[in-house]
Amino acid sequence: MLPQVRTNSSDTGKAGLELRVVAIGGGTGLSTLLKGLKRYVMTPTLAISGQPTIRELCGVVTVSDDGGSSGRLRKEFNMLPPGDVRNCIVALSEDEALLSRLFQHRFQKGSGLEGHSFGNLFLAALTSITGDFAEAVRLSSEILLTRGHIYPATMSSVELEASLEDGTRVRGETRITASKGKIRGLVLVPPDVEPLPQTLEAIASADLITIGPGSLFTSLIPNLLVRGIPEAIMESHAIKVFVCNLMTQVNESLGLTAADHIRALNGHAGAQLFDYTLINRKTASPELKAKYALEGASQIVVDLEAIEAIGVCPLLGEYLDEGEVARHATDRVAHDLMALMAQAPNGQTIRG
Repeated sequence: MLPQVRTNSSDTGKAGLELRVVAIGGGTGLSTLLKGLKRYVMTPTLAISGQPTIRELCGVVTVSDDGGSSGRLRKEFNMLPPGDVRNCIVALSEDEALLSRLFQHRFQKGSGLEGHSFGNLFLAALTSITGDFAEAVRLSSEILLTRGHIYPATMSSVELEASLEDGTRVRGETRITASKGKIRGLVLVPPDVEPLPQTLEAIASADLITIGPGSLFTSLIPNLLVRGIPEAIMESHAIKVFVCNLMTQVNESLGLTAADHIRALNGHAGAQLFDYTLINRKTASPELKAKYALEGASQIVVDLEAIEAIGVCPLLGEYLDEGEVARHATDRVAHDLMALMAQAPNGQTIRG
């Protein structure tokens, strides 16, 4: 039986739904999803329209990045990597024009500045002032008037270590991404790190928990290796949805089907996580396919029978937006997540 969502009235239909949503991930995938979900965060206009709204939106972000601007700041200031967090703050910001452009501005030259984004430097400065990265994130969110909360998956400094199929072990996100071997498993170093209490509270009270999209081994799974997070997800009465990636990723998920992604997430969490998965059914253009084929990547194979055999209900929709790279159509993903939540209390499911 599906978990039930809380409503503000006896009506379990679309009107009156006020949801608590937790989105877990990292990289550009999480920020793309949050940008769509924020349009449903409760406002007077949405309340009047009677459509489902989000009472509270939280993003839980991986903090294992060790490359680029984030990696440099991490080493120089002994702080958590700010890049993925910055992207999520901008995605949730009220003002998507000047302030978000400022936070995303990357310096093209300058001794010590080249390659850094202003937002990363801003978070580094606030961390230095407050002595607390989580507080720096909170203050940054206030300045950008975000429509939600951003929580690092852990406040501990962690590294990723991957075991490959040939038996070798690779330490560090950048090295893992660059490695040629197929990843068999992943651990955090050190292993016993704790999440923020606010993260566990948000998961416990959530109506909807999403994981993905994002790099399977370097954006999604690291969140599930933080002690207490998988257990909190399993104990939560929320509906749990995996937002499946669009394309395979070089050195992370080549050859992995949609069902393989779910198995990898369940395996590292040590539990069955999901009720549903949102999967793209739109075929990429020949041009986009050719571009990805140059690096050996392709659209993820959708093996519906295998997904259902795991106990997960696949929901299909046209979620592919084409540009320089493949991106999720954030408005359509958010719409279908809200539609799912509007119907699930009646024991119904949807197929987009």
